[in-house]
Amino acid sequence: MTADPSPAAALAEQLLDAQVAYHLARLSGDAVTETVAGLAEDLLAASAGQPIADLVDRDALAATATRLLQTVPGSAAAGAVVEVLADVAHDGPVEQHLLGELVERDQIEALLDQLIALSPVLERGLDRLTASPLVGTVASRFMGRIVGEVLQANKAVADRVPGLGSLMSFGTSAASKVMGVADKQFEGLIGDTVGRGGTYAVGRLNKILVETVRDPTTREAVLQVWDLAADEPISGLSRSVTREQLAGLVDAVHDLVATAAAGEPAAGLVEAAVDGLLERFGGYTPTELLDELGLERADVVADVVRAAPYAVAALRESGELERIIRARLAPFYDSAEVRSLLG
Repeated sequence: MTADPSPAAALAEQLLDAQVAYHLARLSGDAVTETVAGLAEDLLAASAGQPIADLVDRDALAATATRLLQTVPGSAAAGAVVEVLADVAHDGPVEQHLLGELVERDQIEALLDQLIALSPVLERGLDRLTASPLVGTVASRFMGRIVGEVLQANKAVADRVPGLGSLMSFGTSAASKVMGVADKQFEGLIGDTVGRGGTYAVGRLNKILVETVRDPTTREAVLQVWDLAADEPISGLSRSVTREQLAGLVDAVHDLVATAAAGEPAAGLVEAAVDGLLERFGGYTPTELLDELGLERADVVADVVRAAPYAVAALRESGELERIIRARLAPFYDSAEVRSLLG
């Protein structure tokens, strides 16, 4: 307020004090619950007849979402949250619960069936690996080592049969020499010949992997592993990795996500997502959207009321609440229009 000794200024000051006191009273004690609940109800009621597309601006929403995506993942606060989550993952929950209590078996079966149904997608993705000469080299070596292990296992069995062990040794020795020559070729050459051999090896591995995924026994094996794991208590990763190892992995993933989120492709995805959501839900009113999300209006109001009193009480104790209210109302009582009305 300005320093004005006139009666109008004094009356305006008194009215300002009275209105500030009124609002503080409505935001104190038990009254704050009623006030916040009333505001939440009024907002929901006022927007109940308005489609969401009329309440939000597409460009503003996309710009806000893009800005949050580009700034939040790389912020210091996000890094602190990631560290806390890594600690929780390492230490595990305070209370012990079985894994089977968290997820039901029929849900695992449904998820597994959907993943198996995606085997053609897996096959196409694996086929793309044939374009990499180095992947072909690795696949060839892998196949060669598998063959070597099979030969060694067969030799161990053959040694138990009189006369068969020496014959198997000769075959294994010959195969080893052939494999050794091939390995030297892999080391020294990455050309058309190795490329074609690598492509063949990758194709064979792809076929083995895809057929293994499609094998009904694989499904039963996975479910059997789940049955064993379901009886185990949910625990942290401390038995498998150290805190430093987990922190290094989490930091690397966090850096990757933060960098990817700040790029132009991510912004394009956000805009596409905003367009898709508005196209799908833009015709809904806020109340109808709450119903679609399975949220009761009364529960939403109760959640707001549950959280608001603590924040309001802290602001009132610090004096910030009164300062904010007074700063918002003072220009009105200090305006020429109000002074004119007050004489």
